[in-house]
Order: sequence, then C-alpha cells, then structure tokens
Amino acid sequence: MKHNFAKLSVWKESRLFVKNIYSISAKFPDNEKFGLTSQIRRAAVSIPSNISEGCGRGTNRQLAHFLDIAIGSSCEVETQLYLAFDLYFISEIELNQLVAAVTEIRRMILGFKRSLV
Repeated sequence: MKHNFAKLSVWKESRLFVKNIYSISAKFPDNEKFGLTSQIRRAAVSIPSNISEGCGRGTNRQLAHFLDIAIGSSCEVETQLYLAFDLYFISEIELNQLVAAVTEIRRMILGFKRSLV
C-alpha cells in the first residue's frame, strides 16, 4: 500500500524543520562549512527524504524501514544541535526550540509507523 507523502503532516513538518536548520546553520563559523554545518544539514534533509522514499516503496514493511532511518536521522540532528550549543554556535533558546521541533517530528514518525501494523 503506497502513501502520498506530500499529504503527510510529518513530511510537511520535517520540510519546515530543514528550512530552520539551514537558516540557523548559515550562522555557523565559515570553517565549519565542511564540518558540523554540512553534517547537520545532511541529517536534517534525510528526515523528509526517507519519509518520502519509504512512501514510494511497495509494502508497509519497507516503509517502516525508511521511517526507522528517518528516526535515526532525527536523533543524529538532535545530537548535532547539542554539539552546536556546546560550541557556542547556537543559543540555549535556539537549542530548545529546535530540539522540541525534532522531538515532535520523531513522535509523529513513530505514530505513523505504529499505524502501519
């Protein structure tokens, strides 16, 4: 059973999250362009990308696998946000807002995954 990813709230929220990550990471130091900036952006982009890729697969089992990857990417982004805070690249307010957003996206992905069974 295929799902239309473009109609999923979790996909829409994860796209907005990517936009926010790009915006905040644009303020990282230039010498981080190929370091944390690149890493956090790739991990953030991986979330909606894996949701949509999974929706294009033929079975719910395959979709669940890609949702697991999206969950892993959300955890990766969360760790990178804490690192950005530790390195003074983002404020505590920015950290808390972005962690809350990625936590909500992860909760939504888990709910979607549970609905597949």
